[in-house]
Amino acid sequence: MEKNRLEAFSDGVLAIIITIMVLELKVPHAIEQVPHLAELADLKPLVPVFLSYVLSFIYVGIYWNNHHHMFQSTKHVTGGILWANLHLLFWLSLFPFTTAWVGENHLAASPTAVYGLVLLMAAIAYYLLQRAIIAQQGPNSVLAAAIGQDRKGKLSPLCYLAAIPLAFVSPWLASGLYVFVALMWLVPDRRIERALVKHKGE
Repeated sequence: MEKNRLEAFSDGVLAIIITIMVLELKVPHAIEQVPHLAELADLKPLVPVFLSYVLSFIYVGIYWNNHHHMFQSTKHVTGGILWANLHLLFWLSLFPFTTAWVGENHLAASPTAVYGLVLLMAAIAYYLLQRAIIAQQGPNSVLAAAIGQDRKGKLSPLCYLAAIPLAFVSPWLASGLYVFVALMWLVPDRRIERALVKHKGE
């Protein structure tokens, strides 16, 4: 099967996820009720919600970027790949809920732990999608060669696993781990690009 519909559907779902998250940034009530008294201080209660939105936006951007690169190295998809992709989109679709819960409760322990759980499940789902593509294309495929030992892919779930129980001790430290993983993936990862260039040159 061709991959075009899978990519288009995935892009649409990720766009909707970002839209839902930004809609959680409500206008302060003081501005609505007394417009001429509106001040920057009215935005202070929104800071936790905004920060959780920024982090989740970065995560969605990372998944979109890596998803795009992964399917650049994929020629055809199977039914298993379609279901693995839907599994990933399911966990990503929970980002708006967990983002809002964390933000509105100012990094309370339970919301912070659940946020980590969703991040962990999304990471596992992405790994399963990767494996499904490699199983279809073979161990000598471009994707398999590009991934290699995948140190970042292995470290990320370990950080989430550590952060989930840590959230009940220090939600700030747990959130620090989530930020650390996001920053780690923000560093440009050109493994697939290099593998594609090498493959075309052969």
